[in-house]
Amino acid sequence: MADDTKNGTIRSNLGLVAPRVNIGGNFVDSTVSVAAAASAASVYTMYRLPTNARIHGWSRVAFDDLASTGSPTIDFGFKAVDENFTTNDAALNDGVNVATAAGTANLIKDHANYGKTVWEILGESSDPGGLADLTITIKDAATNTGGDVTLSLMYSVD
Repeated sequence: MADDTKNGTIRSNLGLVAPRVNIGGNFVDSTVSVAAAASAASVYTMYRLPTNARIHGWSRVAFDDLASTGSPTIDFGFKAVDENFTTNDAALNDGVNVATAAGTANLIKDHANYGKTVWEILGESSDPGGLADLTITIKDAATNTGGDVTLSLMYSVD
């Protein structure tokens, strides 16, 4: 089985500003089609963010059932774009079961990380600057049915 490395297709990038409230944000939907034989190392780049972007708790991932046998999981994390930090493919969430049924999962596993910046989630002591690719990685086993994975991302930049 070959690695299945693709970029997500951005379906929306909506800038939001709430009236009479001093907040703003961006909402992005990004979808990728996972191959029926994607190996347990396939990486999908869903969206590129600045390292000072705050990821909000409304962010979710929806996925099809990606296996009829085996036990693939998916992890959500960040890949360094400018070699500005150490890539961590499970910084946001890990071990999400995609083998038994279609479903949804929080993008961020630990609610204590809601609203933190990318660099804080990565455990950096200060903002390294630059960009980070938000990635989804197939782990533990290959897929064998294929399907779509969709990221709905809510973020803001101070």
